[in-house]
Amino acid sequence: MLFVKDILTGMMRVFKTLVLLFAAFTLLIFGLAFGIMLQGPTEKPSLVDCEEKIVKVAEESSPFVVSVIATGDISDFRSPLDDLFPQHEERSEMSGSGFFISQDGLVLTNRHVIRDEDADYTVFTDDGEELSAEIYAIDPVYDLAVLKVEGSGFPVAPLGSSHDLRVGQTAVAIGNALGELQNTVSVGIVSGLGRNVAARGFDRIEMLDNVIQTDAGINEGNSGGPLLDRKGKVIGINTAMAMDAQNIGFAIPIDDAQRAIRGVIEEGEIVYPFLGVQYVIVDEEVKEEEGLSVSYGALITGDQAVEPGSAADKAGIRKGDVILEVDGVTVDINNSLVRLITAYDPGDKVSLTVMRGEERLEIDVSLGEREY
Repeated sequence: MLFVKDILTGMMRVFKTLVLLFAAFTLLIFGLAFGIMLQGPTEKPSLVDCEEKIVKVAEESSPFVVSVIATGDISDFRSPLDDLFPQHEERSEMSGSGFFISQDGLVLTNRHVIRDEDADYTVFTDDGEELSAEIYAIDPVYDLAVLKVEGSGFPVAPLGSSHDLRVGQTAVAIGNALGELQNTVSVGIVSGLGRNVAARGFDRIEMLDNVIQTDAGINEGNSGGPLLDRKGKVIGINTAMAMDAQNIGFAIPIDDAQRAIRGVIEEGEIVYPFLGVQYVIVDEEVKEEEGLSVSYGALITGDQAVEPGSAADKAGIRKGDVILEVDGVTVDINNSLVRLITAYDPGDKVSLTVMRGEERLEIDVSLGEREY
């Protein structure tokens, strides 16, 4: 009997345990369901919501975006095609875009938009106001320039950051498309980051370093206008488009333009350090062609590899040297020499690691100041 009683007692304990577990499980399920009910639906933003955000960006951004018109002698704007299609006008117009970076009338645009310093420049605001503009500062490194118009209280573009950009995020371009369609808005995505491309201008080929690639429509006349994120903050300056492709445009990251913006607002000029060398980035192909022992760095080369009297010349840099590092940071396709040098100020001392033949040297350089 004692044995049977022990069995029954054990069975009762098991039964009670099962009942308690079932009750706890039921309370857990009920609690989760109640919590979901309180939280409400978690639907993804609708297409309408996305459209409303873009509309808001366009409405809030248009007041600080301007059209830039350059008027000058027809010879100032000549291209090779002009010999095939003669023009008889004495005056001609070129156009671009820009945006206010200060309330007292400073307008950021592209350097190639104001390439003729003898032309007359006019800025048209979104509300149709026509303002005479003067060239205020020219960036000697990036394709940037600043115009100045008289007045005060202008709406200033909110500047974002290009450091945190991600491929695939929304990008909004605003500008004077084709030189006729003022404040045209186009929407796309950030298609690529850190691109290095060669852009052909009217009189030269310009290397664009570390630019943003976007499929937001960038057309002639958009140059100098802002590239914005979904919050309406400027993340880039629209600069170039691929002529032999569709929906491939490029913008200078706003973080690269910050030095120029701070310079003109605080000092009234744009100042960069200057090393004074011509170079090509070393890769496997250059290594093989030049018989080098390294596949990275900056090979000092060209007709004027080292500018006479420059900081590099004074420090003893020679044609054929390969600059491997700047203050311990490797020079390569992702960290060009000019990008590393422009992080400093004129007068700063930097240590260059240089490969000369098979010899590795450490050379100290006091940077000069770049003149445009």
